[in-house]
Amino acid sequence: MGGGEVDFIVSAVTDVGICKKINQDRIFAEQAETPYGTLAFAVICDGMGGLEKGEIASSTLVQTFSGWFENFVRELWAPPIADCTIRKQWTAVVEQANARILEYSIGNGCKMGTTATAMLLTKERYYLMNIGDTRAYEVISYGIRQLTVDHTLVQQEVDKGNLTKEQAESAPMNHVLTRCIGVEAEVYPDLFFGDTKKGAIYFLCSDGFRHRITEAEIIGQLCNSNTYPDMENRLEALTALCKQRGETDNISVIAVQCMDD
Repeated sequence: MGGGEVDFIVSAVTDVGICKKINQDRIFAEQAETPYGTLAFAVICDGMGGLEKGEIASSTLVQTFSGWFENFVRELWAPPIADCTIRKQWTAVVEQANARILEYSIGNGCKMGTTATAMLLTKERYYLMNIGDTRAYEVISYGIRQLTVDHTLVQQEVDKGNLTKEQAESAPMNHVLTRCIGVEAEVYPDLFFGDTKKGAIYFLCSDGFRHRITEAEIIGQLCNSNTYPDMENRLEALTALCKQRGETDNISVIAVQCMDD
């Protein structure tokens, strides 16, 4: 980054975990200087482990999104970044990747899919897309807030009032998705928009990251960091803790810290 002021600290960790031979998670995290200011962009995808070649599906979507980001930065000459612009472009990205994955599946006689969460941050605003059960959170010193909503059968039961949030975390059907990318001809991502908070940490994670650690442990680790190496070490420590406690899935997390002026 040019100049002396740092707008974001971006760190990422992905780990195959203790049981699986293949890491079907894929991540992308990047910053770019633009006439609008510094942008931070992150994508996390969890290839569906119950289907074949989940890593191909997750790689396809991450590559499509990273290509979008390169083009977006190149063409961004002046503010503002309109919510409707991101909604339109990201919906097109997801539809393009979905079609590519389906075409590959049909041509190779296999079935695969992926979840996805993508986030673009400026100093003033965040733009967020989700489909499946990868998540995005906002962490500040006194709390943590989930920004996305899972597309799962269990979440549907929570929405109906049949399960509490706490019961949902340990429900036997909490891995069953109601939406993902690469399985159906049509795909419907959720999009969210909000104001960026100074000093907050926005983090994206696959479901393997969050099962074995508490929100208090996440807050305690992430909110005491202010350098890139330290943040990376803290993400690695949380990942190691997941593995020590027996997490069997792939584990991935991206953290974007918004620096105070």
